[in-house]
Parts: sequence; structure tokens; C-alpha cells
Amino acid sequence: MEKIRIAVLISGNGSNLQAILDACQSGDINGDVALVISNKADVYGLTRASEAGVPSIVVASEQGEAREAYDQRLLAELSQHNIDLVVLAGFMRILSASFVQAFEGKMFNIHPSLLPKYTGLNTHQRALDAGDTEHGCSVHFVTPELDGGPVVLQAKVPVFEGDDADDLAERVHSQEHRIYPLVLKWFAEDRVTMTDGQAIMDGQILPVAGYAADE
Repeated sequence: MEKIRIAVLISGNGSNLQAILDACQSGDINGDVALVISNKADVYGLTRASEAGVPSIVVASEQGEAREAYDQRLLAELSQHNIDLVVLAGFMRILSASFVQAFEGKMFNIHPSLLPKYTGLNTHQRALDAGDTEHGCSVHFVTPELDGGPVVLQAKVPVFEGDDADDLAERVHSQEHRIYPLVLKWFAEDRVTMTDGQAIMDGQILPVAGYAADE
């Protein structure tokens, strides 16, 4: 089976990028990170790309630039590099519907909550404020609805008495680094797809919470 060409979009440290690079390098994912794009210069994720010998570019937004215009520039770069799969790894921009549709079924995001809980930002503090006893992360296909695409896989972590948002973030990050490469492995093996807004795994429609869900 031919290797897939992956683009990873980042805005910061790139710890999930590193997990994906490692999984490609080991052969666990039948693919290569062919391009890293950051919307910010001078972030450590770009150093990770450089150290792995992966091409990287900064596509910074210009003052007053419309979201659609920015996204067209992104699409041009992805097209130029013949990208098969777009992976959002801490990319702190909301993408336009036209961009999402261009990679429908071929774009994933990882979100630091057990979706559909806590879309958007500050998920760890919101889980603490709600008194939740468990928290986690979700890998999902990207659709035009923010953090609303069908979930493929979640990982749960306990919330302990005395935890703060940083404690939870660290616990969740360790699970992100485990499940994100796993979902990309499944995608590269044609085991997971999106059809009619639903995640399909090995020919079966996945439940709302994804594979290995409780229900």
C-alpha cells in the first residue's frame, strides 16, 4: 500500500507533531509527514520539523486578511505538496467551510475534551469548574462545525482532588500522543473513513464517542 503524504498544521510547541513524526519514522503509520505549516514564526514545532528533515513553512495571516483569503493560501501550499491528509495539531485558527470541504474526510483534529463536552477553549478549567471526575481528549474528523466532526477515538483520564488546569493538561497530553498516531495509522490502512457525516471503522458506524466507547 502506498504511503500517504501528511501535512501537519501547528501553532506552537508541536508535541503531537513529534508523536506523529516518531510513528511515521518507526513505520507504525504507513505515511510520511511531507509538510509542516505554522501560522506563527519562531515556534518550537518548526524546530521539530527541521530536526526530522521535514519541509516547513510559516503562513502568517496578514493584517485585515479575510479568513477565506488566508485559507486559500493554505490550500495552495497543500496542493503544491500533493497532500493526502491534513492533521491539525494545536493549530489555533478556525478554518473556513470552503477549506474544510476541500479536505472533507481527509482532515483530523485532536481536541482536549471528551466531545461533545467543552468545544472551544479552556477545556481543562471548564472540566474542573464543572466538578467532572473524568476528562480526556478526542480525535475527530474536521467538519465546518467547530469541534463538531464525528469522533473516531477518545481517551479518558481521571480528575483528582486538588488538580489544577496544568495537571489535567499534562495528563491529557500524554493520552493525545498515544491516540492521535493510532487514528492516523488506521486512516493510512483505509480502516477509518467518514461518510455522510459519520465516522466508519472497519465498515461499522462508530458511536458518538468513537471506537471503544462505553455505550
